[in-house]
Amino acid sequence: MYENDSAAEIYDVLYQDRKDYDAEAARVAALVRERKPDASTLLDVACGTGVHLAAFAKRFDTVAGLELSESMAARAAERLSGVPLHRGDMRTFDLGQTYDAVVIMFSSIGYLDTAAELNSAVSAMSRHLADDGVLVVEPWYFPDSFLDGHVSTHAVKNGDQGIARVSHSTREGDKTRMEIHYLVADSTTGIKHRSEVDHLTLFSREEYTEAFRLGGLNVTYLESQAGPGFFVGTRK
Repeated sequence: MYENDSAAEIYDVLYQDRKDYDAEAARVAALVRERKPDASTLLDVACGTGVHLAAFAKRFDTVAGLELSESMAARAAERLSGVPLHRGDMRTFDLGQTYDAVVIMFSSIGYLDTAAELNSAVSAMSRHLADDGVLVVEPWYFPDSFLDGHVSTHAVKNGDQGIARVSHSTREGDKTRMEIHYLVADSTTGIKHRSEVDHLTLFSREEYTEAFRLGGLNVTYLESQAGPGFFVGTRK
C-alpha cells in the first residue's frame, strides 16, 4: 500500500493531524491493565510509521514493532531510536518471544483477505502473548456497520507543502473498496497527484470471535463512539 518514502511521509503528515494517537494508546493501555495490571512489555503489530508505538513507549517499559512495509518501517526506525522493529507478515510472524500485550491498531487487520487469514493472524499474535497476556485488536467495520458510499476529506498545511486527501468507500461483496486521491502542493515542485485503491474485508463480529477462540483466547468486544471499537482477548 505505501510503496515508497514519499507515500509514507504523506500518510504520516495527514494522520498525525487528524488522529489523537496518544489518547488512543492511553485507552488501549488502560484496557490491557484492567486485565493485567503489571503489564510492562508490548508488541505493536502492523506498527506503520511508529506513531502509536511511540505513544505506547511512554506507557510500557519495553516495546517492539512489527511491520511489513519497508518504507513504513524505515519511518518508524527514524522515529524510535533503540526500539526493536521487526519486518514480518502478521499472518506468519515468529519472533521467538512473548509480550504482556500484543496490539494491532488503526484497523490494519482489515487488510487481510479471508477468514482463514484472520484466523492465522490472531493465532500468530496469540502465540506471542505471555500466559496472562492481553491481545487488543482494533477491527475494520462490520458488514452491518459499514456506511456504503462514505466520503472522507482532509487537508493540512505542512511547512511549504499543502496536502489534501479525499476518499470514497463502497461495498464490493464482503470487501470495502476505498478509493483515495491525494494532492500535494509544494512551493518548489508545484502540484502532484497520486491515488490508490485499498480493499479491506468486512469481517463479521462472529468471524473475529471465532478467530480468538481458535487462538485459545476468550474475547470481549467493546464498542466505541469514535471508531469500530476493540476486541480484547485473554487466555482461556
